[in-house]
Amino acid sequence: MTVGDERTALMTAPAAEPVVLGAAADAGDVHAAAGELARGRAVVHRFGTVRALTCRPGREDVARARLLAGRPEGPEGGVTTAPDALAGLFDWTRLPAELPRRPLRQLMEELAELGPFGFRGPAADRVPEHLTSVRDGVRTVRAVTPGLACPSHAFLAAALDRTGTGLLFTLGVEGAPERADEAAARRRFPHHAPVPVTVLAFHRAVGYGRAGLPALALERPGSLSVEHLRSMAANHGFALAPAPAGAPAAGAARVYAPSVRR
Repeated sequence: MTVGDERTALMTAPAAEPVVLGAAADAGDVHAAAGELARGRAVVHRFGTVRALTCRPGREDVARARLLAGRPEGPEGGVTTAPDALAGLFDWTRLPAELPRRPLRQLMEELAELGPFGFRGPAADRVPEHLTSVRDGVRTVRAVTPGLACPSHAFLAAALDRTGTGLLFTLGVEGAPERADEAAARRRFPHHAPVPVTVLAFHRAVGYGRAGLPALALERPGSLSVEHLRSMAANHGFALAPAPAGAPAAGAARVYAPSVRR
């Protein structure tokens, strides 16, 4: 079978419906969902203020997850991992000279502690090619975190342990949220709206702000307001460059094609 034939077979084969991990999931449910993910199923679960579809990081797993989400092609999605391993997804030796490493990592840690967030930076060698994209001549990866207070970390940790991959693929999906879960998410993350994460990019230099601070690029406006992000960035010695024209809006529609069963 040729590569083209393999791709056609993948795209036409029915994808197994994902496991749904609800707000009332206990340790047994989390363990079972992680086991299903390790065996190749995708899992829908809380991710910060939204829901996400998460799977193993293999090329075919990612393609099937995109099909389930109704987005077989496109830039959506990213990789996620344990909070203490997030920085390891990036190649810090390729950080632009204008951006000091230590303050940037401190800003990343503070943003991850505050709530769900996304970062694009130079990809570490261990990140598979199909999970990266070349931006401005740099091989980059988009890494997303649900925020330290998110209960999804229990599931993500179990899935990472079962797969042994060190990272997972995830993308936001729409669906009818459980009201109690939605209210709890708002309490956990009062500074974040129930829309996809804000994404900050640091793979390239974008100049300096009015006060002479090196600027970070706002790749996508999202759940954390631009004003709040600008204030946090300034506290660490960075300005914030606006999102480029054509960047998706914070509330961009996300389609979740198949029905899901508990």
